[in-house]
Amino acid sequence: MPVPGASLKRLMAESAPLVAPGVYDGLSAAIARRAGFSALYASGGAIARSMGLPDLGLVTMSEMAQRLAQIVEAACIPVLADADTGHGTALHVRRTVRSFEAAGVAGVHIEDQGFPKRCGHLAGKNLAAVAEMAGKIEAAVEARRDADFLIAARSDAIAVEGFEAAMDRATAYKAAGADILFIEAPETPEQIEAIPERLPGPLMINMFRGGRTPATPLERLGALGYALVIIPSDLQRATIQAMQHVVEAIRADGDSAAVDALLAPLPARDDAVEQDDWLDFAARHGG
Repeated sequence: MPVPGASLKRLMAESAPLVAPGVYDGLSAAIARRAGFSALYASGGAIARSMGLPDLGLVTMSEMAQRLAQIVEAACIPVLADADTGHGTALHVRRTVRSFEAAGVAGVHIEDQGFPKRCGHLAGKNLAAVAEMAGKIEAAVEARRDADFLIAARSDAIAVEGFEAAMDRATAYKAAGADILFIEAPETPEQIEAIPERLPGPLMINMFRGGRTPATPLERLGALGYALVIIPSDLQRATIQAMQHVVEAIRADGDSAAVDALLAPLPARDDAVEQDDWLDFAARHGG
């Protein structure tokens, strides 16, 4: 695979916009890649929930880096990773960027929340000072070893300080060296339209059902100038609901016959991880 950051830049330039579904482990990455996507998003919230934890910044940097390496290996396509707040100060950002880059991702986004951080579509967020966040972006840019490794700056300011403050913050983060700007949780169609008018590209946006941001067609987002659309938790939300139905059926009936339609056939289960390819490889190489 070509250098991940350079590949992701090219894909964003060629698409209008590039769509990256959120994945959280090797299986979800493999399924999304086999569905035909060109890039993936490693969702910090989804990875936390896959560990039985809420999206409150509880997963450590080293735990995240280990999971990202598994995702990258299964993906074989560029992966943009959620780095939360950079996992601490500018010093922590330096180590985070180097660890995530070593894991093979194409880039990261770092947000301007304080501690404890929370999902961008939840109430009760607090923000770091603009200068502190700008320093983190500068640290991330200096820490990367590959100039094409992408640094995205995310602002959660709309819900805390208002839209104008979010624009001012993003402008400061761009000046600090951010490659991509990410305004989290715009609340109206007018805000979605105004962001590309006010900020230089490339821009990314978080789009999923049930959040604070109005659902907007991909074609419209592309026309407005968004280069990347992430859909962080839909795969995991589908998995959670399916698992709930299955465990309820097993609890009630002793088996899953009542929800058989939710179960992948055994051949599909094994095909999802390309078992035949592994077995063929073993046969060709004596083991």
